[in-house]
Amino acid sequence: MSQEEIKRPDPEELLAKVMKAERKAHRGYHKIFLGFAAGVGKTYEMLAEANRRRSRGEEVVIGYVETHGREGTRKQIGDLEIIPRKVVEYRGTTFEEMDTDTILARHPQLVIVDELAHTNVPGSARVKRWMDVEVLLDAGISVLSTLNVQHLESLNDTIHDITGVWVRETVPDRILQEANEVMMVDIPPQALINRLERGDVYPAEKVNQAMRNFFREGNLNALREIALRETAHEVDTQLSTYRKDKRIEETWAAHDRIMVCISPSRSSMRLIRRGWRIAQRLKGDIVAVYVESRPPGNEERNILSNDLELANRLNIPVVTLHGDVAEELIRYAKENEITQMVMGHSRSTRWQEFLHGSIIHEVARQLRKIDILIVASEE
Repeated sequence: MSQEEIKRPDPEELLAKVMKAERKAHRGYHKIFLGFAAGVGKTYEMLAEANRRRSRGEEVVIGYVETHGREGTRKQIGDLEIIPRKVVEYRGTTFEEMDTDTILARHPQLVIVDELAHTNVPGSARVKRWMDVEVLLDAGISVLSTLNVQHLESLNDTIHDITGVWVRETVPDRILQEANEVMMVDIPPQALINRLERGDVYPAEKVNQAMRNFFREGNLNALREIALRETAHEVDTQLSTYRKDKRIEETWAAHDRIMVCISPSRSSMRLIRRGWRIAQRLKGDIVAVYVESRPPGNEERNILSNDLELANRLNIPVVTLHGDVAEELIRYAKENEITQMVMGHSRSTRWQEFLHGSIIHEVARQLRKIDILIVASEE
């Protein structure tokens, strides 16, 4: 190989990498206390950690904390130093915001910042509070902050589908992804409802409305599951980064579970390949499921044999079930927490579907929280 053919490193690219590493080395440590609804105890836990750190000699100040009138949270503030809020006038009304400039000038080791998704009053230096936190982190100040999972930008549609509420204040997902540590503050939904009924979350006059809307037990269970998955995803991402940095062989935890539905009436190899590619992209688990509603004929056995051979080559486990096809697919998906299902187009005529029902339609009707991919027929 000639000297001209040797690829030389780009000086600008090298400089960018050095600057990025230097910025990361001097950047503050960011820990986010993540919850699935108001009242789970995010601010309480954040303040408890702040007090522990202060007792160990760290210089801790409160940039912004909202107690919402909760006595237990107020007591946690104790004698922590509070940076006075900045008074901002807007359209004849005064508002209080976090005084980021004063915090920067004070430059403590650690600052407490509640409610990352908060929108600052118009005219403030930055639109969102998470932007203020970015400035503090870039200045080398560590931050403890709070966030509810429904405020993540990528989940906006999902949260609306579950709760019927459009969350107007959102935070870019990268804020959670770039955090050094994410701690989920978790309690059972029924315990949260008990807190709500006691008036520990909202004033008494707002309790009934909250329980009829956002704080329905079904909503809370769904939001809790989403928050748990987000936390698990962040933990796995941090683990992967660590293993790469340490040159350890990479191991991925499963975030998604992909289920490929095999049919004996025609080749499912196209579905198996598509499901495998999805699993590789998402780094999730995959399983192929075949429901035997009657003994297969010779031609059907040949089709299944080819499908199973491909699944074996791709290291995809195959599960055989017996009974009604739609019922068994639905049961298996629910019991095994399937997140995505891959199916083929139906060959049934409209008259056959009228008499016997459509498997795809029934599966889609019963599994509304599962993504279903209908793969185009090779024909």
